[in-house]
Amino acid sequence: MSGLVLDASMALSWLLRDESNARADAVLVQLEAAPAHAPQVWPLEVSNALWVAERRGRIQEFQVRQGLEDILALPVSVEMSEPARVFREILLLARRHGLSVYDATYLDLAARLGLPLATLDDNLARAARESGVELV
Repeated sequence: MSGLVLDASMALSWLLRDESNARADAVLVQLEAAPAHAPQVWPLEVSNALWVAERRGRIQEFQVRQGLEDILALPVSVEMSEPARVFREILLLARRHGLSVYDATYLDLAARLGLPLATLDDNLARAARESGVELV
């Protein structure tokens, strides 16, 4: 399988101008050649972060709508997790690395698919290195 696992922090850096950076821009270019995978929590996290940014006046409603259209146009496959996997393996992974269960879903997916993880989250990146998961 080719591609990468994309987390919400990376996607949000493309949508929130004050969070943009060269590393995230390079990942966006990579998506032209290889698809991304994300856990089922990804669209919820991205949507919620944009809604919070709108409520706080960082962006306007039209920017949220346009950003979500841009995200929907990307080659991102959202992978579902069985509840038993979340309750058992992913919760243990979160506990082991001091992550939220949400962040542990990204780490779990990258490990299961054998793909590098694209994240701007320092704690998630640390956990990936500790787990032997490659980072983009």
